[in-house]
Amino acid sequence: MKPLAFVMRPTHFDQIVGQEHLVGQNGILRKMIEQKKVFSFILYGSPGTGKTTIAEATCKMSNIPSYRFNASTDNKDLLKQIVNEARFNDESIIVIDEIHRMKKDIQDFLLPYVESGTLTMIGLTTVNPYHAVNPAIRSRCNIFKLNDLSNEDMHIILKRAYENMNLTCEIDSEVYDYLVNIAGGEIRSLINSFELITLTNKSNRITLKDAENAVLKANVSIDANEDSYYDTLSGLQKSIRGSDVDAALHYLSKLIIADDLQSLCRRLLAICYEDIGLANPTLGPRVKAAIDAARELGNPEARLPLSVIVIEMALSPKSNSAYLAVAKAMEDIESGKGGKLPLHLKNTYSFDPSQKAYLYPHDYPNAWVKQQYLPDTLKNAKYYHPKASSKIEIGLKERYEQIENWKKSN
Repeated sequence: MKPLAFVMRPTHFDQIVGQEHLVGQNGILRKMIEQKKVFSFILYGSPGTGKTTIAEATCKMSNIPSYRFNASTDNKDLLKQIVNEARFNDESIIVIDEIHRMKKDIQDFLLPYVESGTLTMIGLTTVNPYHAVNPAIRSRCNIFKLNDLSNEDMHIILKRAYENMNLTCEIDSEVYDYLVNIAGGEIRSLINSFELITLTNKSNRITLKDAENAVLKANVSIDANEDSYYDTLSGLQKSIRGSDVDAALHYLSKLIIADDLQSLCRRLLAICYEDIGLANPTLGPRVKAAIDAARELGNPEARLPLSVIVIEMALSPKSNSAYLAVAKAMEDIESGKGGKLPLHLKNTYSFDPSQKAYLYPHDYPNAWVKQQYLPDTLKNAKYYHPKASSKIEIGLKERYEQIENWKKSN
């Protein structure tokens, strides 16, 4: 018997739940199919949000021969075989899983065939391709982000699963809410859990207790209408930010029981650099060491290093000066205030008579010399506003103010 998740996998955009911006009536990928012109693109988003499904539906709806390649496990020999077969087709699509892991030699072999039109590439990844995918690949693709599915989307999928299995038993509404909450936004996990509880229960009614016993998940209150999983992550961050160590340990415990180390560890790193920052910059490596230890240990022992580091984070001095500084700098760039690099900072001589010589700071007292670094449009911009939240940042503040004074006196 084929798994329900496999049976239910959509083969057409009309069957896909969520991602209206891509596959809805006005979605960019639907318009691409309607125009009968498939271009290369990369899909990225959280696990289980439909990347593979959209890729396969694209291949099916376009009626173009397609091939699968996993950048993490497949080798160049398989890619050569795909290319040789694709040469006999007018068009071919290659769907590349984990495209962020593509090795350079495989990339160098593939790209000419993408440029020539022998292959159209659809890349799939759970990480932001603007950070993780090689620029040579990115420049040849459009990049689309999949949104996390809403609770309403997940309930629609459960309704379809019920109908697909031709069930007649009664299922309490709390069961559906429970399955949505423990799925963590993953469609495949949601359907697998639903299939499990329906196949293992032979009564005419399935209760919340039946569901909990079947999927063996602890009864943690992470319901979206009360304390959802993401609200609990927010509670952890706000408790650490507010230096409430007991509340931080409470939310940490709920998240450990919810059993999603990846999201928890990622959030702890973000908290460290957003809320503690320059007040205690040596804490970052210790947080990384703690989450590495937690991943190595796995649950339930992961609680040991995580509890230690959360206590230290909650009681640490706090500063968001770096977070605010880079946010303001990015705001200026995104609003078009970037400007051009000053000529004297360029690595090559431009033959522009206005170009001054670059002054090497190490040749001057205190390793500082007055010269312009920001573009003309932003030359007086101030992004970093130091806080006196700890001895470390007080030292940075003193150095910052000293440099500002030198600027005024030179």
